[in-house]
Amino acid sequence: MNYKYTSKSIEDTMELAENIESCAFPGMVVCLIGELGSGKTVFVKGFAKSLGIEETITSPTYTLIKEYNSGEMPLYHMDVYRVKEDNFGLTDYFNKKGISIIEWADLIENDLPSERLEIKFKVINEDVRVLRLKPYGDKYEDVVNMVL
Repeated sequence: MNYKYTSKSIEDTMELAENIESCAFPGMVVCLIGELGSGKTVFVKGFAKSLGIEETITSPTYTLIKEYNSGEMPLYHMDVYRVKEDNFGLTDYFNKKGISIIEWADLIENDLPSERLEIKFKVINEDVRVLRLKPYGDKYEDVVNMVL
């Protein structure tokens, strides 16, 4: 089932991320899909803030993965925009005790775990975004039902 959330500001997007983080569990995988500037990194900032990570969150475009270990759980922030054929061991992170958040996840769809939360960002105008949440698996269905 797909769920819809309308964000009218950066704060709305961050609040949704914080609410999802409140349901976080070790091994959680969140897949973010959307065009450049649609709010994917803003979402990660809100999630990281709620985890208690105080480091500045930036897109790992050129580093592929940024690991943040200062919060309640490790956060693995991935940007797979530049990944071509080899996933460079990305899938190893899905089995760790932290949370993986993947920007441009649709580019590695065949490598994603069968259970995950997918969030598609659609830009409506300068401020408004429509986010479509699609849970894969019961745990993720429960998360979406708790936050929406």
